[in-house]
Amino acid sequence: MRLTTPTFWYQPCGIKSYSLLPLSYLYRAGRRLHQGMVRPYKAGMPVICIGNLVAGGSGKTPVSLAIMQLVKDNMLAEHPCFLSRGYGGKAKGYFLVNRESHTADDTGDEPLLLAEKAPVIIAPDRRDGARYAESNNFDLVVMDDGLQNPGLYKDIRFVVIDGATGFGNGKCLPAGPLREPLAAGLRNADAFIVIGKDCCQIQSTLPKGKPIFFAHLNVPESWISDKKIPYIAFCGLAHPDKFQTTLVEAGLNIVGWIPYPDHYRFTARDLQCMSEKAKRSDARLITTEKDAVRIPQEFRRAIPLDILPVEIQWEDGQALVSFLKDTTGTL
Repeated sequence: MRLTTPTFWYQPCGIKSYSLLPLSYLYRAGRRLHQGMVRPYKAGMPVICIGNLVAGGSGKTPVSLAIMQLVKDNMLAEHPCFLSRGYGGKAKGYFLVNRESHTADDTGDEPLLLAEKAPVIIAPDRRDGARYAESNNFDLVVMDDGLQNPGLYKDIRFVVIDGATGFGNGKCLPAGPLREPLAAGLRNADAFIVIGKDCCQIQSTLPKGKPIFFAHLNVPESWISDKKIPYIAFCGLAHPDKFQTTLVEAGLNIVGWIPYPDHYRFTARDLQCMSEKAKRSDARLITTEKDAVRIPQEFRRAIPLDILPVEIQWEDGQALVSFLKDTTGTL
């Protein structure tokens, strides 16, 4: 079972963090060794990587979807696709996601969401995925995660940052949330995307001269206006409190809250118990789009469930489009 994000990662360094520092040094050494042994493959098309520097959720998948929408709306490519490792999926090898036949057990959570916007290639080895994209005539790749993976050359490396939590205590795994040393991660990035209000003064820590794009994760108003009813909310996310905050800020009437571990696979009994609890409260259930893909369709139809849609709103979308055009060489 996957656990929720340790709270001490986002607190001032204490005994837990300091006691884990030796393991952090080993983690960093192992990562450096691995990166030094791999020669990146240069694909015959632009590769846009949407990554982050911390473990857990920071908004990569919504940003990936929004970037793909910009690519399509501005005709930056004729046949773009997503490339994903398929974290948590059991299917082997590399393949194109089929929304009709694949489940979250096959592909992991995120690819099924991405497949609603564009074709998705699953490839644990990103080099295999890029070659597969080339052989299938795709002409631009948006990578959902994979920033620290050295196997594939990235034309644009976006670092997505949650404005509310930033980089935590600044330590590498497992003493903190960082996937790589902060200085190196910031140095290697081409641009930054800050989601939400910059509560941690992140902008002041970022390298000067590199583009910073600001965005907000919003619930469509048209959806909210029709949903003023009691809800029991549940999710299995790395930061479940973010979902709770989104619900409250959207003005929804939340009468119950059930958090699960990250990437949790809901059982029939889980869903039955939550459904019965909702009925006793004369309420409906509500969850995230990411969690919903882990619920079989037959259960989705059988229980009183609503799925909360969210979308990225750019503060200056045109500046981002110009950056994409200039960097990828598209016209």
